[in-house]
Formats: sequence, structure tokens, C-alpha cells
Amino acid sequence: MNNPIGLAFLAAIVTFVALFILVPLFFGFVRLFGMYTIVEERQCKVYMLFGKVVAVIDEPGLHLLIFKLGLKAPLVNFLGKCHTLDLRLDQEYLRSTPVNSEEGAPMGIGIWYEMVVSDPVSYLFKNADPRGSLAANVGNSTVRCLSNMKLADMLQDRHPMSLTVRKEVSPQSQAWGYSLGSVYIRKVHFRDAGMIKQIEEKVVNRLRQVTSAIKQDGTNQVNIIASTAEQQAAIEFAKAAAMRPQIVGLALKKISQDPDISRALFHVLETQNIIAGEANITLIPRNSGMLGELVAAQGGGNKSK
Repeated sequence: MNNPIGLAFLAAIVTFVALFILVPLFFGFVRLFGMYTIVEERQCKVYMLFGKVVAVIDEPGLHLLIFKLGLKAPLVNFLGKCHTLDLRLDQEYLRSTPVNSEEGAPMGIGIWYEMVVSDPVSYLFKNADPRGSLAANVGNSTVRCLSNMKLADMLQDRHPMSLTVRKEVSPQSQAWGYSLGSVYIRKVHFRDAGMIKQIEEKVVNRLRQVTSAIKQDGTNQVNIIASTAEQQAAIEFAKAAAMRPQIVGLALKKISQDPDISRALFHVLETQNIIAGEANITLIPRNSGMLGELVAAQGGGNKSK
């Protein structure tokens, strides 16, 4: 018995048995007789005995039922019943609730709303299906309040529509133990497939018209810019053509003041004109005698032929 390893092993076995077998059995035995209960966050427990509500516990934590129920605590688990309710915020979305606009267009409205259990006793006993009844009430209020609205208002003013539905539903939902939270119209759409197709065709045609108008306007703007540029270019060229004689005349006047420069200029101009004329030039040496007359006679004969 003085062996430390054996003592440590015995202590481990005793601890395991105590923690994993005896303690759970003890607490299970205590819960069986309703000595205590644990309520979690956003949770409520309703205790009933002989068809009557004897306690409603909605505060989170550990509760000793002997102080809540007295001598009835051991009997609740055997002769009564405990309802556990979830008090967390819940959400629901009703898709495509059918309504008609003032113009007679068949519309569908998707409505989203929040709800939370505010009165557990009313929630349990005043309505057999409070969630389904609330959904039906929201759908009926949507149809009753939003029908015969103008189509433009129905497609644009969603916030006033949401407030209208919420005011209509809230009083009745509170009587069932439900508190209605936010209500929001999330979607408004057409339900008739033929109408949707016609609207799509109109939108496509309108887009084509707008696209064509934009292209035509762009072409017109380009033409205006091009014509304006051509007009300004023509004006500038005309001004240049009108100023050319004056510039040339002033240059020739300055050149004519020096006879040598003037003679050389006109000689160059005459040579350029001869070259530009593409005429056949025959060079004859000086003092050639009859050679020039023969060449001239031969040229005249070829021209006559």
C-alpha cells in the first residue's frame, strides 16, 4: 500500500468514476425530481401541472425549482409538462404575394418580416399555429393594403408600403404572443409572362432607338466639326493665295535693285521652265557654219512627217 504508483493509479480510477459516472448520475437523479433547471440565453421554459401554468422562467442561468414551484417541483416532471420556447429573433419571407395595381396589372410582392415571442403563454395556448397564422395575416394585410395602388407608386414607394403592412398586422400578432419586428417589401414584380415579354420588347426597342439617336447625333457632330475645319482651312488657304502676289512682288522688287542678282534669277527661272517643258535640246558648237541650218531643217522635216 506504500507504493506511490499504485496509490496514484487508484486515485485516477476513483477520480474517473466520480467525475464521469457518479456526478452525471447524481445530477440526472436531481433533474429527474425537478430540483433545478438551466435556462439559456433567449430561452423560456413554461411549466404546467394539471393543465395549469405554474411557472414561467425566462431569465438565463441556473434556477432551483424548489424556490419557484415549491412542493410542486418534484411532481412537474412526472405529472406535468415543460415547454421550452425559443425567444430569439426569427425571420420569414413570403414570396410573390399576388396583388393588382390600379391599372389592373397583376403584380407579385415579396415581403420580409421579423417576429419574436413576446408572451410565451399566449403563444402556447391562444393559437395552435401562431407562426402560420402570422404568415397568413401578413399575406392578407399585404393584399388588402397594397391592392389598387398606382403602378408607379407600387414600383417606387416601398418604405410607405412596408409601414402600412406593419401597422395592419401588429395588433393581431401581439394577441397571439408574437411581436412583429421590421417589415420590408423586398421585391415587386410582374406575374404575367406575356406582359413581361411585352415590356422586354418595348425596352429593347427603346434602347435601339436611343442607340441610333446617339450614333446619329455623333455622326452629325463629326460632320459639323469636319465642315467647320474645312471651312477654316479654305479661308486660310484663300488668305495665303491672296497674299502670295504681294510677297512675290516685294521679293522681286528687292531682287531688281541688284542687276546681277536679277539677271541670274531670271536666267535660272528660264532654265527651269525649259527643263520643265520636256523639250528636245540640241547643243551646237559655236562657229559650226551650216550645221545649225541642217539640224533645224532636219527637225522641221521630222515634225512635218
